[in-house]
Amino acid sequence: MIASVHLTMLEIVSRLQKLELPDIDLILGIASGGIVPASMLSYKLQKPMQLIHINFRDADNKPKFQQPQLITNFHLEPVYRRILIVDDVSVTGSTLQVVKNLLSDRQVRTFTLKGKADYVLFPEVTSCVIWPWKAK
Repeated sequence: MIASVHLTMLEIVSRLQKLELPDIDLILGIASGGIVPASMLSYKLQKPMQLIHINFRDADNKPKFQQPQLITNFHLEPVYRRILIVDDVSVTGSTLQVVKNLLSDRQVRTFTLKGKADYVLFPEVTSCVIWPWKAK
């Protein structure tokens, strides 16, 4: 069994400070895992943030549906053309793809802390992560 990795807030912030991202109009955080990283990026880039509520996994991180599901109404103002979709982890990329499909008329890039995305903060981490904001 692979041990979980503990990442500190200082490690995350240090990587974020060095990260170069494209010019965007809006940070779109996938709730609930993407709320904290989207908030951090919104602050770093001084860009507005909005949330999109997608559900795929249950509280034990097991798939709940065959595909990720949009669980609330979702609308973006037309002024937001360049979007950065943010989630904490993307294993298969299916959640990010659902959101990308909803935004097919916009320029979209993806960001995760680990996993599969256009920008990945910890690409070397392949095991489970214990995030500093997830108290157990």
